Amino acid sequence: MSGGREYLEALARKYVHEAMINEKIGNKVDAAKNYKKAAEIIMMLINNYKNDPMIHIYKSLAESYINKAKELEEESKLSVSIGGEKEESEEDVVKDYVLIEKPSVRFEDVIGLDNVKQAIMDSIVYPTKRPDLFPLGWPRNILLYGPPGCGKTLIAAAVANEIDGVFMQVDAASLMSKWLGEAEKRVAAIFKYARKIGVSKPVIIFIDEADGLLGVYESEIGGEARVRNQFLKELDGLSDKGKKFFIYVIAATNKPWKLDIGFLRRFQKRIYVPPPNKEARRNLFEYYTKFFKLAPDVDFNILAEKTEGYSASDIRDIVLEAYLKTVRELFKSNNFNESPRPITLKDFMEVLQHRKPSISQELLKLYEEWGKNFGAMA
Repeated sequence: MSGGREYLEALARKYVHEAMINEKIGNKVDAAKNYKKAAEIIMMLINNYKNDPMIHIYKSLAESYINKAKELEEESKLSVSIGGEKEESEEDVVKDYVLIEKPSVRFEDVIGLDNVKQAIMDSIVYPTKRPDLFPLGWPRNILLYGPPGCGKTLIAAAVANEIDGVFMQVDAASLMSKWLGEAEKRVAAIFKYARKIGVSKPVIIFIDEADGLLGVYESEIGGEARVRNQFLKELDGLSDKGKKFFIYVIAATNKPWKLDIGFLRRFQKRIYVPPPNKEARRNLFEYYTKFFKLAPDVDFNILAEKTEGYSASDIRDIVLEAYLKTVRELFKSNNFNESPRPITLKDFMEVLQHRKPSISQELLKLYEEWGKNFGAMA
């Protein structure tokens, strides 16, 4: 297979993976966007490899992604098309961040990360359910840091479900790049809405890629500092222990060392979300392969041994690549109406030969050093 096709297939899988995460946490708008992007990439494959045996499965995938995007758009009743700029009301601003449906993911759906989940239970779930047991107050702001693809977003969504709360997801990078001129106003509107709802219902404000919003960089154009200050001001407004509202800010970052020190000080809990350990990797393989037929020689313990340092997202992609190998063989044999053969241990091993972990040991050392200085799980 050519490098160009491998790249496009990997890019399409990336968008589908992001769409599935969006869909799982109830963010149908972004899920539809990512399914559309995946369909566009598949159409590029169709146009560039018209005589390839895989053309039929490409067409089927593109059609299914387009239909899925349309279905999600209709369900969300929100347009995902990019229109002309117009002045937005405060209600319109907030609609960009509030999920219409509560996330469906629960803590039991997050594989591994038991220490992280317990810290979240102690900090958010227990105080929300029994505030009378916490006379000195409880943490309002929690930072989740660690390598990409290890479950930070799923954990935040699961918390919202556990406390039956409103889930507001803010993409920091998008906020700063698309709305820098209005970012201060948007931050204020988000917290104003949260305070209004938080009187009667728990609210989770999830800040994804927090370093994009609250990081400090050498070159700034002026607006970034103002947005940071507005955000810090809003965080200070949540820290009054005399107020019994249930508004929580969960921020996630892959680069905690980029964050402003004032921001770190306002986050009482700074929790490391590590790559999956051996037991979790085994469970991840078992979870993702439940959709496919496996040969008797597939041993999850062996796969867990061979994937030390791989993220949960890496493991999902390994399973998909191994399965795609069987599908590709099916189409090349021209037996389109047959079922793919079972996935073998050899299929997984061949994938692992050319797919290395997305997390380097150097990066893990950086998290370890940063955690020694700034981590605060207890």
